[in-house]
Amino acid sequence: MVPRPETVDSPTSALDRGEYKRKGEPNMSLEKDVKSAIVAEHARSEGDTGSPEVQIALLSRRISDLTEHLRMHKADHHTRRGLLKLVGQRRRLLGYLKNNDIERYRAIIAKLGLRG
Repeated sequence: MVPRPETVDSPTSALDRGEYKRKGEPNMSLEKDVKSAIVAEHARSEGDTGSPEVQIALLSRRISDLTEHLRMHKADHHTRRGLLKLVGQRRRLLGYLKNNDIERYRAIIAKLGLRG
């Protein structure tokens, strides 16, 4: 069987051009400039990307983006499951920070406006 030549409307070429993203729909992952701005704002030192504060801030941004998405698409249960996993991860990180350094915990809660 001879493979069919790729046409302009074939799925492969549309995928390569990035046309499968819904129009007006935000990307589910954080864009590079947004992510680097959050990391720079919450980093404890130069080049810090793994501290709990940075991870909590990144998760909080993704959680808020997914929450907005789910307000528009109430039946998107796959995204809802991902949102619940992110909320659980953030909760575990906050618990870790609370147990190890209560001042850092209080600072990140106040800075992000979490917990009330």
